[in-house]
Amino acid sequence: MRVLGVNAVFHDPAAALVVDGEVVFAAEEERFSRRKHGKRPVPYSTWELPELAIKHALAAGGLRPEDLDLVGYSYDPSLVLPSSELDLGDPDDAIRTRYAERAAEALATALPGLDPAKVRHVPHHVAHAASAGLASPEAAREGGCSVLTVDGRGEAVSSLAGRYRGGSLEVLASQRLPHSLGLLYESLTAHLGFLHSSDEYKVMALASYGKPRFADELAEFVHATGDGGFVAQAPDWSRWAPRLLDGEQWDPRRDTDHADLAASVQEVLERTLVDLATWLHGRTGDRVLAMAGGTALNCVANSRIWRESPFEEVFVQPAAGDSGTALGAALQLAADAGEALVPMHDAALGRSWSDEELAQWLRSARLPFTTPEDLAGEVADVLAADGVVAWFDGRAEFGPRALGHRSLMAHPGREENLERLNDVKGREQFRPVAPMVLSERAPEIFSDGPFPSPYMLFVHEVAPQWRERIPAVTHVDGTARIQTIDDERTPKVAALLRAFEERTGLPVVVNTSLNTAGRPMVDDPRDALELFGSAPVDLLVLGPHLVRRSTFAAPAAPGASGTGGA
Repeated sequence: MRVLGVNAVFHDPAAALVVDGEVVFAAEEERFSRRKHGKRPVPYSTWELPELAIKHALAAGGLRPEDLDLVGYSYDPSLVLPSSELDLGDPDDAIRTRYAERAAEALATALPGLDPAKVRHVPHHVAHAASAGLASPEAAREGGCSVLTVDGRGEAVSSLAGRYRGGSLEVLASQRLPHSLGLLYESLTAHLGFLHSSDEYKVMALASYGKPRFADELAEFVHATGDGGFVAQAPDWSRWAPRLLDGEQWDPRRDTDHADLAASVQEVLERTLVDLATWLHGRTGDRVLAMAGGTALNCVANSRIWRESPFEEVFVQPAAGDSGTALGAALQLAADAGEALVPMHDAALGRSWSDEELAQWLRSARLPFTTPEDLAGEVADVLAADGVVAWFDGRAEFGPRALGHRSLMAHPGREENLERLNDVKGREQFRPVAPMVLSERAPEIFSDGPFPSPYMLFVHEVAPQWRERIPAVTHVDGTARIQTIDDERTPKVAALLRAFEERTGLPVVVNTSLNTAGRPMVDDPRDALELFGSAPVDLLVLGPHLVRRSTFAAPAAPGASGTGGA
């Protein structure tokens, strides 16, 4: 059974391929088009299919369009309500519906050989739910799990609460639009001068600088209703802080109102999500909660759900935003067809290159490089000497987090490295960077969050005795969004962490995504070389090969082998 999943309706278009119940490939279109988020979430963009992501998905499975058994499109236009009933102030929403109704024909045109009768519409929130509930390690167990999805919007609802047993979803509650926690947060994002449906993570970071002094007032506009639903409609934010214009800089030294507003909205969001999770547990009694939807990328809220809800475990799908609905659509159709699904154990589901192919990229670029026997040791030497490392290894990650395959790394013990990396990436100085830490070492440094935490989707408290030792990765509120590293998922990064600790006494390395502001994360070797050539990075790791800044400045002569020894 070969099932392709496609997300194309709102933002973050993506494709995923599931073969015989196993995820073979998943990636966002932005990685190939180099256009951040793939497209803007306007009705007129619905016709844009993730054709490049689909192409690479089929290539990964060695398939042609005619080989596919089913194609899942993560939006069901038959469920959409008229714009007047949605009350979202979007009279052009009907255009989105018309394009979605023609998805089968559009896909067959983009993929010559595909039978349009094989295309199925999967409801948006069902696709979100499947991306978490069916991908969760718990899904393979007899007990199954509860599932909660919350985002901006689907066809007519903005959330789903239910449970999976086997491959079957039982929907227990949903929240009809226009009430939406995701759209509420998007509205605040725009009010604070950021790009909505794109920069919500900046608001989460900004909230750490403020105090939730408006939370009680905002609770009138945002709260759970005790039946699996909630009230959430954006008020006039200028009541608490004036609107910031696009690109206007927030100054933490003199402007507290905007940070306090962000903190207050973050607080009422967290309260509402905890109430929803608690209600759901009361209906299911399950041990595990699986979460998806764009709101599930709010790692601060995820941690509070883990701490305060009755669930023992919380699994958040690493591509929890709309890109993950491509995965969910494929998994749900495979489950409906009776396939036994293989749980998702890693987010490294994108493209990769062999060691020799990577070497050929470097030879073509006429760059001297080495292929050392002790890669971890040489990289650790650069980091210990306060160098910045661009790390490119293995398959690209699915989702917005760098997880040891496309990462920028630095020394966590130098406080100035936070400002330095934000300068390298060209982004706001209030934005934090994250720590990588070996799974076995994490509990002595971090607390108040789940272990392991391989996908950077929870925040943990940094132990007081460690905050001065790793200031670059300790956020202003004393927390860190950690990634735990193990030898199974990322053995090279695990070896690097051990080598770095031997040199510095610190079992932590700074990790942030391998990109610069406004650009998608690096995907292929060309992207890595372009970033290395334009950003102040000291060392490029390309698989087993190393390129140093000094040699990048002086290209090798034509015909040079470039295959330096250890």
